[in-house]
Amino acid sequence: MLQYIIVCPLAFLAGFVDSIAGGGGLISIPAYIFAGIPIHFAIGTNKMSSCMGTIISTYRYAKDGYIKLKLGLLSAICALIGSPIGATLSLKISDRYFKILMLIILPITAFYVLNRRSLKDNKEISINYKTYGICMIIAFILGIYDGFYGPGTGTFLILLLTGVAKLSLNTSAGTTKAINLASNIAGLITFIISGKVLLVLGITAGIFSILGNYIGAGYFTKSGVKIVRPVIMIVVAVFFVKILLELF
Repeated sequence: MLQYIIVCPLAFLAGFVDSIAGGGGLISIPAYIFAGIPIHFAIGTNKMSSCMGTIISTYRYAKDGYIKLKLGLLSAICALIGSPIGATLSLKISDRYFKILMLIILPITAFYVLNRRSLKDNKEISINYKTYGICMIIAFILGIYDGFYGPGTGTFLILLLTGVAKLSLNTSAGTTKAINLASNIAGLITFIISGKVLLVLGITAGIFSILGNYIGAGYFTKSGVKIVRPVIMIVVAVFFVKILLELF
């Protein structure tokens, strides 16, 4: 019962944050570990609860017209191709080197987000072959990152899709959800096959994640960039501290 008391409220908070700006795993995975769940079971069970929540937020973004079907599908496929490559690399390369790289990338990310001209809600553009190509490359690269390390994938996706692909914030958020959902489902299947998912806890936490994702998606619809910017800054700060603690 103590595990449920610890995990479920934080699964709600993780779902809320993840639906707005990504990075929910920075909250939920430590919650599982703090509750005494072994690391591989924590990751696998978190995949189940976060997947359940992401389904709801993806549905809500699609319902509000934020997901372009072809763009979302092609990007998701590229992420699925990249994820196994990242997972393979993680077995051969110490993630310490990747974490050191993150200590450089994260302050740059924070500076970018704090810049008032960044993360602006671009005008909706006509999606052409160039846009498809850029989004697919971003999805592939972040898919590799997700397979190799993972935390903050959704946050980086939103920043790159708005900053590089020049998608509107709404379309960026919707495309991010499509990519995350595909990646989560693939990861969940892998962990279920490996027997690393606590089904009852995962489903229970998933219900709280669904609620958090539903409410968070509603906040995004109403507030857009006004709520995304501060949430991303919180995620980046937590991520930075987490890596420092793991390294030192």
